[in-house]
Amino acid sequence: MTKAAKRTFHSLRYRNYRLFFGGQIVSQTGSWMQRIALGWFVLQLTHSPFDVGVMAFAQFFPYMAFGLFAGVLADRLDARRTVIGTQVAQLVSASALAWIALSGFAQPWMLYTIAFINGTVLVLDVPSRQQLTYRMVGRDDLPNAIALNSTLFNASRIFGPAVAGVVLVAGAGICFLVNAVSFLAVLLGLLAMRTSEFFALREFERPRILAGTREGLAWVRQQPRMVVLLTLTFVLSTFCFNFNVTLPVLAKVTLHGHAYVYGLLSAVFGAGALVGALAAASLGRASTKTLLVGGLVFVAGELLLAPLHSAILAGVLLFFVGAGFTAWSANSNASLQLAAPDHLRGRIIGLYFYAFNGTGALAGILTGWLCAEGGTELAFASAGIVGLVAMFGAALALGWTPRITTRRRADQPQHA
Repeated sequence: MTKAAKRTFHSLRYRNYRLFFGGQIVSQTGSWMQRIALGWFVLQLTHSPFDVGVMAFAQFFPYMAFGLFAGVLADRLDARRTVIGTQVAQLVSASALAWIALSGFAQPWMLYTIAFINGTVLVLDVPSRQQLTYRMVGRDDLPNAIALNSTLFNASRIFGPAVAGVVLVAGAGICFLVNAVSFLAVLLGLLAMRTSEFFALREFERPRILAGTREGLAWVRQQPRMVVLLTLTFVLSTFCFNFNVTLPVLAKVTLHGHAYVYGLLSAVFGAGALVGALAAASLGRASTKTLLVGGLVFVAGELLLAPLHSAILAGVLLFFVGAGFTAWSANSNASLQLAAPDHLRGRIIGLYFYAFNGTGALAGILTGWLCAEGGTELAFASAGIVGLVAMFGAALALGWTPRITTRRRADQPQHA
């Protein structure tokens, strides 16, 4: 194995992380099959782009309502036990989706309800999984592990949608059923972990919900660079990262394609995202330059997508959009986590994902409305213009704010 490859997969030397990574390979593929199937299923039932936006609203409303406090809960709870609980809950919700779809009595309100419940589970699942990653690999290998997580997420983004595009011919319920079974793999990995090999955290008092949230917000306000990164995440995720709405509409309405076209477009986006994630993993550190360049490629690609009515050209651009997206998001995530002290890390992770998902409900409705009024042409053009303005503003701000140090501080714990 070359030195570059060893650096890219460095975090896999930890047994616990290998177990987690292996389980996620199966689980994330199933999750992507469900994501792809759900948007398409709603469009089949309602024939309305706006209703796909309503589905996004149901999925992300829990983040808007509860996401601000998720990081505090992650700091209070044991990360491994919490993730076990959230994986079981997602298995149950996927099983419910499979049941109503395969039984043939699915109604849109049922899908919205299950999506809301699953979104509520994910509010706690996301920061807890990030906290668990830190416990498995420690501070020094955290940027590499975050990038590898992103690599895995986006590799499954290729295979899952590609398979879903074929399986959807037989019905969305099959995709939901595969996802339900896939959670068994990650649960087996979590149960097989050795907690004695986790990296230790500094001792700290478990925060109260409201007081702990205020403490996290107060700490962020004192970090100008973090404010910029969180603001950029908020803007791009609200106005630019709404592919759960735009891609099914692009495939079915704009391109007049079938389910396999939707699956292939999603897979191409995932292939680009995988390339961006591997590039971030090979760096082994958080890079502001990569963050900014990736963000610019991401939003400029969306603007160029707006007038296209060719599936081939759309696929080419989606590859670059995906690569830019993960180069930006992986470096943003790593920068924020490395800046956070142990007792606030869960809260900082929670704030990051609140910025990322907290407006997803309103963004879904907005994007669904834009698609209904002006098609994906209007939706992509709006996203690209807003994104470019935000990226140029962030580039200017990051050039004048202090750097976040990512060196090991003397007070950070060593391996337990």
